[in-house]
Formats: sequence, structure tokens, C-alpha cells
Amino acid sequence: MSGRLDGKVALITGAASGMGRAATVRFAREGARVIACDLDLDAVRESVAMAEAAGGRALAVRADVSKETEVREAVRAGIKAYGKLDVLYNNAGIFPSADHSVVDTDETVWDKVLAVNVKGVYLVCKHGIPELLAAGGGSVINVASFVALVGCSVPQDAYTASKGAVIALTKSLAVQFGPKGIRANAICPGPIETPLLSAWLFKEPAEKAKRLNRIPMNRFGKSEDIVNTALFLASDESSWTNGAALVVDGGITSNYF
Repeated sequence: MSGRLDGKVALITGAASGMGRAATVRFAREGARVIACDLDLDAVRESVAMAEAAGGRALAVRADVSKETEVREAVRAGIKAYGKLDVLYNNAGIFPSADHSVVDTDETVWDKVLAVNVKGVYLVCKHGIPELLAAGGGSVINVASFVALVGCSVPQDAYTASKGAVIALTKSLAVQFGPKGIRANAICPGPIETPLLSAWLFKEPAEKAKRLNRIPMNRFGKSEDIVNTALFLASDESSWTNGAALVVDGGITSNYF
């Protein structure tokens, strides 16, 4: 049975866990050859093993997306293995517990968040988009966040600023490269049950309940909820979707009270 991504090659960052691991497995199952990138090589190898167990093909590559030399080498490794690139899935991101308001967030925390969440997208696009152009076009998928669209009384200002930048950059890419057959879109997830969020939020019942009460669907999102949207954007089904910021948040940004 054919898959929705047959013949495509996708580079996925942050592929060692959470949404990145789910995307690696699902994209491979749908026929894509996946370049799975992450800082944690052992964990990303586990993601690749899961993808292969599902009948797909994937390559594990260690890369810190905030380091240009490592991103360049990851792209080169993918091209060497699979010959082309069709999809860039910028999923890697950090959400440190020390990220608060601008008035009490340390500069080192701010710089680290922006380096991974924004510079990482820039570097993957810098080295990946030329390969998409060489392949005749493709899809850039950037993971932003619902917090880029609304204010928050419990702020994570570095993260919020970084995700707002991702949306703005996505729209610029859409205009620049749309005429050349490359569409660029952002996904704005609501709170998702991933290790990144669970590490601090789900350990605090009051904080967890506070956020859950804001979601009309009365549940946190699953990684698959976001990956399903990414699958659409990676596939030819989204051939006229360009410059969008798709909100997948269970309705949290529509909730006035």
C-alpha cells in the first residue's frame, strides 16, 4: 500500500523524543526516507529503530541546530544517504523552566532559547532550502506555538518571543520561495504531552489544572495531533497551503474565560 509521502526525503530536527520521534516514525511509515537529527544520538537512534520497525527508512544524525557546522554536516549526510531533500521539519525547540518574564530571566537563558528556537530554524533553512530548490521544490514546516498568538499571565518570554519570530520568518520564507515551488508553513501547537512539558508542568497538579481548564477539548494534545498536521503539510495534499500559521490547540486560543 502506498504512503502519503512516498518518494520524499524529510529532515526532522528534535527527533529524539516527543513530537519529533512521533514524526520520524509516522513519516517513515508513510513512505518518506527520514534524516532524524538531534543532540542525543542514542535517543535518536531509538527513534530510527522504531521507524524501521514500522517498515520505514531513517538515518540517525547528531546535530546541535544552533551550530552551523553541525547543521551543514547533517544536511550533507542526508544528501549522501538519500540524494535529495523534499521536506524540512524544524521541530527542535527548548522550553527551560528558568524562562520567566523579561524582568527576571537571565540573559544566558534568553540567548540559549533564541539560539535553538530561532537560529536553529534559520540554519536548517539556510543549508536545507538550496537542496529543496535543487529537488524542484518542497515543504518547510516550522513548529511555532500558540503562545506566540496570545499573552500569558504566567510568562515564558524568551520562548514566546522565539516562537513569534518563527511565525514571522515562516511568512518571509513563503513569499521568497513560493514562486520557486517551496511552500513554508508554521504549526502553532497548544500544550502537548511531551517530555519537554511533562518535565515541569505535570509535576505540579495546580499548574497542570490551571492550563487544562483553559482547553475546551478538556485534554492536552498528543504528539500525534501535531504530526497529523505536519503530515498534511509535508504531502502534496498541501500544494496550495503557503505562509499559514495553523493553530492546533484544542481551542485554547479561542477561550475568552
